[in-house]
Amino acid sequence: MATVLEPAGAPAADEKPPAGRTEPTTPGGRRRHLPPLLAISPFYVLFAVFGAFPILFSVYLSFQDWDGIGDMRYVGLKQYGWLLQDSVFWHSVLNTFEIWFLSTVPMLFLALVLAFLLHSQVRFAGAYRVAYFVPNVTSMVAMTVVFGSVFAQAGLANSALRAIGLDGVGWLSSEWGIKSSVSIMIIWRWVGYNALIFLAGLQAIPTEHFEAARVDGANSRQTLFRVVLPQLRPVVLFAAVTSTINGLQIFTESQVLFQSTDVGTTGGPGQEGMTIVLYLWQKAFKEHQFGYGAAMGWVLFAIIAVFTVINWRLVAGSDDDRRPGIAGLLRRKGARRGR
Repeated sequence: MATVLEPAGAPAADEKPPAGRTEPTTPGGRRRHLPPLLAISPFYVLFAVFGAFPILFSVYLSFQDWDGIGDMRYVGLKQYGWLLQDSVFWHSVLNTFEIWFLSTVPMLFLALVLAFLLHSQVRFAGAYRVAYFVPNVTSMVAMTVVFGSVFAQAGLANSALRAIGLDGVGWLSSEWGIKSSVSIMIIWRWVGYNALIFLAGLQAIPTEHFEAARVDGANSRQTLFRVVLPQLRPVVLFAAVTSTINGLQIFTESQVLFQSTDVGTTGGPGQEGMTIVLYLWQKAFKEHQFGYGAAMGWVLFAIIAVFTVINWRLVAGSDDDRRPGIAGLLRRKGARRGR
């Protein structure tokens, strides 16, 4: 049998390439990655068209004076300068902060209490969870119309107050009545959602910690503040940040509750229901000042970023004070078992 001689220097058939070198990618190898790339491409295409492009275009638009139809006129930072001198804008900022405080703080507290009660051994817990989540998936436009009839001068809220001997409240005509009515709608919508978020965090806490608190004779309030809250900081941080972002973007409640066909009258009497996003919508889509609305949107983005950082620093805390009550409870429990 004839022996086939290989050319000098040619690598053997089973010889691997030297370390640090890779074989060139063949067209067939590149085609092997094509199906998964095509499978995920719709997301990136949609994000580029409906996410990235509007964001980048809004940055460009904030430096332009444009009514949406005619030619754009470059004005530089004048839009932001006009915004700083706009008294209605600063009034909307104050209204947004007041409504956010009246709604977010009570809402997070009620959500935590509801989650703590659901975490206990109660009957029909599943039905309660569904009931608490229903407001979040209900059309806010429809529910705002319902709340508008409830808070009317002769509505259900004032009828209930008069039934117990109290005077009626101008829910839709007075300064704090307007802010309170909008805050109540926000609480109604988001308290159940955040309660389920807190409930998921509670279920991740080891049962030994609750047993240690029970052995030490801790009541429900002590268990909540000494055992639950220190370990729920990541969940509380998530809920606080998302509630801050949602609270500073209030729009539907005020827009439907105080809708008007006249330019400049949006927000109810005295514009006490005027929020930042509602004012942005009025300037951009009613008065056709799209550049001014884009500048307002980026100022709102900066405000939300600042408040997010503040929430992070206040809620997250340091690693040294994450679980002060738990450590003591577990040490005391171990000491008792040792005895």
